[in-house]
Amino acid sequence: MTSIAIVGGHGKVAQQLIPLLAERGDTPVALVRREEYRSELEDLGAQVRLLDIENSDAGDFAAAFEGCSAVVFAAGGGPDGSIERKRTVDLEGSLKSIAGAEKAGIDRFVQVSAIGADNPLPEDTKPVWRAYVEAKRDADAALRASDLAWTILRPATLTDDAPTGRVLLAETVERGSISRSDVAAVLAALLADPSTAGVQVELVDGPHTVAEALAGLAR
Repeated sequence: MTSIAIVGGHGKVAQQLIPLLAERGDTPVALVRREEYRSELEDLGAQVRLLDIENSDAGDFAAAFEGCSAVVFAAGGGPDGSIERKRTVDLEGSLKSIAGAEKAGIDRFVQVSAIGADNPLPEDTKPVWRAYVEAKRDADAALRASDLAWTILRPATLTDDAPTGRVLLAETVERGSISRSDVAAVLAALLADPSTAGVQVELVDGPHTVAEALAGLAR
C-alpha cells in the first residue's frame, strides 16, 4: 500500500482521484487548508492533513508529506480570479511542493498543469489568463529541472462531464476538452507506472483506453 500526498486535496480533480486510489488499496492523503473539508474527504477514502499552501514554507510541506512515497500537485486558482493567486498557488505552491518532497526524501512527483503552457501567448491575452498560463509554465520548468522522478500532465479544458474512459495522451495534442474524472483516471495510472517518470504529456478526450494511451507513450 502506497500513501500519496495530494496538494490541493479538495479540488475537483483531487475529489475524483481520491476514491480511485483508495479503491486500489493506496492511501490518498488530502492536503487542505480548511478543517471543514475533513469529513467530506474522509468519506471519499482520504486521510486529511491541514496545509495552507500560501502561508506555509517548504518545511511545512515536507512535514505534511511525512510517510508518503509520492506527491500529486493538483492545486490551482484556475483561469479566473486574482492574478496574485496564480503566483502564490499555481507557481509558488508547486515550488514549495517540489522543495518539500526533496526535504521529505520523496522521489515520485506528478504535476497537473495546462495544455499548451509552453506556447507563446497572443498579445491580447487577458491578464489573469496570462498569469495562469505563465505560472503553470514556470512551475513545470522548475519541476523538470529538479532531481525528482517527475511526470507532468497537461489536460485540455476541464469539464464535469461523466467519464468516458477514452483519452488521447501525447506530447502535443489538439485543444479540446476532457472530464475531470478522466483526468483523475490518467493520474492514477501514471502514479502506478514508474516508467512514466520524465514524461510530459498533454491530455484530451480520444479513442484510447487509459491503459492503451499509457502503453503508446514514447519513453
